Amino acid sequence: MVAGRGTAARRLEQWPVLLALLSCTLLARAQASDVDWPTHGGTYLEQRFSTLAEIDAGNVKRLGLQWFADFDTRRGQESTPLVIDGKLYVTTAWSKVRAFDAATGRPLWSYDPKVPGGTGFSACCDVVNRGAAYYEGKVYVGTLDGRLIALDASSGKLLWSRVTVDTSKPYTITGAPRVVHGKVIIGNGGADYGVRGYVTAYDARSGEKLWRFYTVPGDPGAAADGEVSDDVLKQRAAATWFGDYWKFGGGGTVYDAIVYDPELNQLYIGVGNGSPWNQRIRSAGHGDNLFLSSIVALDPDTGRYLWHYQETPGESWDFTATQPMILADLRIEGTLRKVLMQAPKNGFFYVIDRTDGKLISAEKFVPVNWASGVDLKSGRPIEAPEARFEKAPFVASPGSAGAHSWQPMSYSPKTGLVYIPAQELPFLYADNQKFQLRPGAWNLGIDILQAIPPDSPEVQAAISASLKGRLLAWDPVRQQAAWKVEHAGPWNGGVLSTAGNLVFQGTADGNFIAYDAATGQRLWSFAAQTGVMAGPISYAVRGKQYVAVVAGYGGAIPLALPAFNGPQPYPNGRVLVFALDGAAHLPAFSGAVAAKNPGSESWPAQTVAHGRDLYGTNCMGCHGMGTLSAGVVPDLRRSGALADREAWHRIVIGGALQSFGMVSFDKYLSSDDAEAIRAYVASEARGAAPAAGQ
Repeated sequence: MVAGRGTAARRLEQWPVLLALLSCTLLARAQASDVDWPTHGGTYLEQRFSTLAEIDAGNVKRLGLQWFADFDTRRGQESTPLVIDGKLYVTTAWSKVRAFDAATGRPLWSYDPKVPGGTGFSACCDVVNRGAAYYEGKVYVGTLDGRLIALDASSGKLLWSRVTVDTSKPYTITGAPRVVHGKVIIGNGGADYGVRGYVTAYDARSGEKLWRFYTVPGDPGAAADGEVSDDVLKQRAAATWFGDYWKFGGGGTVYDAIVYDPELNQLYIGVGNGSPWNQRIRSAGHGDNLFLSSIVALDPDTGRYLWHYQETPGESWDFTATQPMILADLRIEGTLRKVLMQAPKNGFFYVIDRTDGKLISAEKFVPVNWASGVDLKSGRPIEAPEARFEKAPFVASPGSAGAHSWQPMSYSPKTGLVYIPAQELPFLYADNQKFQLRPGAWNLGIDILQAIPPDSPEVQAAISASLKGRLLAWDPVRQQAAWKVEHAGPWNGGVLSTAGNLVFQGTADGNFIAYDAATGQRLWSFAAQTGVMAGPISYAVRGKQYVAVVAGYGGAIPLALPAFNGPQPYPNGRVLVFALDGAAHLPAFSGAVAAKNPGSESWPAQTVAHGRDLYGTNCMGCHGMGTLSAGVVPDLRRSGALADREAWHRIVIGGALQSFGMVSFDKYLSSDDAEAIRAYVASEARGAAPAAGQ
C-alpha cells in the first residue's frame, strides 16, 4: 500500500510535465496540417511555408479582399497574426491585441495593455509589436514597456501579467514570445540605449519565472547573477570582453528570433548588437565579445547553454544575429543535414549544422565591403582592414539597417529556395572621440553627425538612388540567387511561400504582391494604401483558404531615413484578408499633408548650425534625417508649434505630448538648445538651412 501510494504520488508529480509534452505534440500536429497558423513562423521550424494549395499560380488572379479591419493608429505595424480554430489573433502598435472570426472578420474582443506613451522614447524602432503566442487557450503578448501578459483566448480577459525587465532602464519588448514545453520564452530590446540582454522562460499557466539566460557578462566585480547563464559567461564569455564594458550595458538583446527545434529539443536565440556599437568604446577595441551577434543554442527546459556560433566577432556596426532563423533538412554533398539558415544584417547567408553549431557555408547575398568572405575553417569573417573605422570614417555595405532586418523570410520545401526581403542601405561609420554616456538615450559611440547627408538636392538624389530593395530567391545549397525582383526602395515586407507555387510579399510603396515561386513572375497585386512590412500567413476555415497580412508603414527606417519625396499621408494600419473571388473594397483614402510652417522669425547662422547638430543627436531617429520626415510621426517642418516659441518649448522641454510618445528632453537639452533646434527646423522648412559646418 505504501509503495502504491509512492508510485501514484510520483505519477501526479509527473502529470504537469506529461500534459506539457502532450500539448506540444498536439501543437506540432496542428502545425503539420497547416489549416491553422498556430505559432509565429507557422510551425516550430519557422519556414513560413503553407501546404495549402487551393490558391495557386493558375488562379491567383481571382484573389480578392475578403475582409479587413482597421486599427486605431498609423504607427508601424509588424505583426504576424495567429489563427487557431477559426479565430484570428493579431497584435498592433502599442502592444494592443485584437481577435476576429477568421472567416468573416467579425470582431470578437480587443485588449489594450495601456502602455505609457513615454515608453515610445525608449523604442529605437517605433512602437511596434511582431506578434503573439498561443498555448492551451491562452494568448501571450510582450508589451512595449517590458511586461509579459497572458490573455484568455475566448474573451481577451487578462489572466496574469509579469514585469520581465528592470523598469529603471530603457528596456522594451517588440518581439513575439514562443511557447515550448509549457514555458513562454521572451527576450527584450534596448541595446542602442545601453542595456544588458537576456532571454527568460516563464510558466505558461502561472507566469512564474523558471530560468533566465544572460547573453553578455555583467560587472566582473559584482556577485554572479544567480542564473543559468552564470557558468558559461564565466568560462567562455568573460575573457572576450575588455575595458569597462559593463558600464555601458554591453547590449546583446534578444529582441526578435527565438526558434524551437522539436527534432533536437533545442532552443535557438538570435543575439543582438553591442552597446555602444563602437567596440573601441565598448571593449577597449578588442575581444570577440561573446555572445554578441551570435546564434546560441539552449536547453529549452533548463536554459542551459549547448553551443553557439558567432557571426560577427567583436561587432562594431550594429550587425545583429536577431534576424529570423529557418530550420530544415538539406541534402548537401550527398548527405542529408539538419540545418539552421539565417540571413542576418551583415550580408552573409549562413547555413549551420544545428546539431552542433558548426558552419557549413556562408556567402554574400547582397554587395558586402566590410568583409571579403567567411573563413569556413574558423567560421570568422575576413574583415577589410579599414572596416572598423579606427583611423578614418568608413562607408560600410551593408550598414546598420542591415542587408536583411526583422522582416520574415520563407523557405519552400517544394522549390528548395529561401525567399529573402533583401536590401542595400550603406552607412557611414565614424569614431566618436567625444563620446559620453547619456543614460536612457541612444549611446551608439559613432559620430552620427558625419552620417547626415549635406543639404544638397544632388547629394540627396544620389543617396536615394543608392538605397535598394528586392525580393531575393536564394538557393541555400548552391549558395546563389535563383531569381530576384527589384523594388522601388528598401524596407519591404516579410514573405510567405505556399504549396500553390506562390510567394507573397508586401512593399514599402503600398502593394501586396503574389509571385510565381519558381520564376519570380509577378502574378497578382493589391493596392494597400500604405506600406506593407509584416509577414503574411495562410490558413483554412471549413476548407476555404485565406491569405492574411497586416498593413501599416513605420519602423526604424521609415522613421529615420530621409524621405526625399516628402512626407506621405497614411491611413491607420489594418489587417487584410484575401480569398478567391473576395469582393470587399477598401474605402477611398485621400489624406492631406499640412503645409510647412516656418514662421517669420530669423536666427543667427551659428544658432541654426548648432540646432542642426542637436537635431541629429536627439531628433533624427524619429523625425527623419535632415528633417526629411516620411510622415509616420509628425514632420516637424509642418508642426503647428514650430512658429510658436512657447508651444515648442512646452513640448520639447515641458513634455506636453508625452502621452503620444514625445517625452520631455529636459535631461538632454537646455531651453537655448530647444530654441536652436527650432531655428534649424524652421530654416529647413523655408529651405534656407546652412550647409554642414557653417
